[in-house]
Amino acid sequence: MRRLRNLKIVATLGPASDDYDMIRKLFEAGADVFRLNMSHGSHDEIARRHAIIRQIENDTGRPIAILADLQGPKLRCGVFANGAAELEDGQDFRLDLDPAPGEAHRVQLPHKEIFAALEPGSTLLVNDGKIRLKVKECGPDFANCEVVVGGTISNRKGVNVPDVVLPVAALSDKDRRDLDFVLDLGIDWVALSFVQRPEDVTEARGIVGDRAAILSKIEKPAAVKCFDEILAVSDGIMVARGDLGVEIPVQNVPPIQKRLVRACRAAAKPVIVATQMLESMIESPVPTRAEVSDVATAIYEGADAVMLSAESAAGQYPIEAVTTMDNVAIEVESDPVYRDIIEASRQAHRSTVADGIVAAAREIAETAEIKAICCFTESGTTALKTARERPRVPILALTPYAATGRRLCLSWGINCFFNDKVERFKMAVVSAARAAREGGYGDGEDRIIVIAGLPFNIPGSTNILRVAPCEERLIFNVEPE
Repeated sequence: MRRLRNLKIVATLGPASDDYDMIRKLFEAGADVFRLNMSHGSHDEIARRHAIIRQIENDTGRPIAILADLQGPKLRCGVFANGAAELEDGQDFRLDLDPAPGEAHRVQLPHKEIFAALEPGSTLLVNDGKIRLKVKECGPDFANCEVVVGGTISNRKGVNVPDVVLPVAALSDKDRRDLDFVLDLGIDWVALSFVQRPEDVTEARGIVGDRAAILSKIEKPAAVKCFDEILAVSDGIMVARGDLGVEIPVQNVPPIQKRLVRACRAAAKPVIVATQMLESMIESPVPTRAEVSDVATAIYEGADAVMLSAESAAGQYPIEAVTTMDNVAIEVESDPVYRDIIEASRQAHRSTVADGIVAAAREIAETAEIKAICCFTESGTTALKTARERPRVPILALTPYAATGRRLCLSWGINCFFNDKVERFKMAVVSAARAAREGGYGDGEDRIIVIAGLPFNIPGSTNILRVAPCEERLIFNVEPE
């Protein structure tokens, strides 16, 4: 089951991937993380998929990460007397709190918090940005608008407000119920939607605690503006290009993606590039050339993971979609230009002993014939810092904690192995050598690098590095500690 690439693949589960056989095939095709979309499916369906993933994990002996993606608050207009209305460019259109069915000149917007934040000149986008309204005047219960871009508006279409920070919590009542449910199940990552400010993440952290890692979805212009602060309080980031591309000009999305990926790498926190990566594969067994280039671009940028949404959840070719991503990643990572780009974008981070240790490990691995860098990690921090270096050899993360191993499945190049706690460094070297041999990363007199912290079992104590052979008899022939 050794992966032949460092990039990780996130596959969303849904009606097209809903039983043991299909989910097992997706894992074997290359899926490292499974996403449970809380916008779709009942709690019973989510629990059943979660149980299947854990059964596959047990059957294969490989940790698998589970990401629960919260829906977030959904802002929608009301209903129309005829089910829909046609808006013409330049006409007036009113949004208000009146629950009466709408018509061609008004409709209910049952979100008083939006009216509280609007100002003359604000923009409202309806139906994924297909309709654009500009506020002419507004009050606590209405907004009189000009239709800038018209079209058909129908019942309960989504409304986006891109240029103001809305006084809306990132966690809706539904999200809180869903969050309690998935935390009790034992998921590994929580994706937080509608993040506008770091306080949104801090609020979620108060509920989640240490039961899961928090992934902040960047899909609002406000989140882009205060991204550094959001990154600081998050465990990972998702560049949610779908909603982000609705609320900002689409040509702005690629440079934002590049900047966010680079910032996450510098912070040693995983980043997923998501939305419409292989959209045509919902109905086609092969992707477009543009889609392949899009996936490749994210890999060249150094993203930790790329994500499939409807392609694997509801598409006709879920296995082909995962296989395509796997093949693209293998091909890109074998390109000498890929290494040139990755190494040119590497930034020096030498503020702690651990930073120096992982940097030294990468430099030694690139200088000598080293087969793998093996990290003993309690919290996962050492492995994440090693991944930040983007070494040319595989990273093996050894941990006694299932939660740590599963969370690391999202991070670039990290291959997770569970092991018992060790008390002496020589036994740590033996465990690392055994994992390297059993995983197919080295054999016989091949050499590995082992990173650990003494004393053992204390998070954040990384302070030792050794180059060791993969063969146990050779390890015990070296000088005693």
